[in-house]
Amino acid sequence: MIYRMTIALGSLISGLVALYLHLWKLGLAGTLACGGAHGCEYVQGSRYGWFLGVDVALIGAVGYALLFVVALLGTAPRWEDEKWPTLALMALIFPALAFTVRLKYAEFVILHGFCPWCLVSAITITLCTVLVFLDWRRLRRLGVVG
Repeated sequence: MIYRMTIALGSLISGLVALYLHLWKLGLAGTLACGGAHGCEYVQGSRYGWFLGVDVALIGAVGYALLFVVALLGTAPRWEDEKWPTLALMALIFPALAFTVRLKYAEFVILHGFCPWCLVSAITITLCTVLVFLDWRRLRRLGVVG
């Protein structure tokens, strides 16, 4: 259950960061707290700050909200040893990790930029990937999954 709790906590933190970035793009968060000429504003304002016409920060905020809800539900005593929360988390986390790799590639290699806020998300989704694997392993030891 500690794995799901940690996923919920990380998702809450990164979800708030993504919401902050989205609100900044909407002009509702004032100045973006970030440093350097190739920082957050540069990366967020690039074409890689959008995916199919949708703000990447909004995608992150919604995705992290979903992760938070599923992970939190998975900590309830009646579902703590059920496999559905782990499967649902995997279905959310694995595509998010692939999307993050794409974004980090664009940020570092194509744009030659760095956004510390984006790094928070990359670290979180990587940690969530490790944690969901550990939760899967826990369920295997319990004999819940094959």
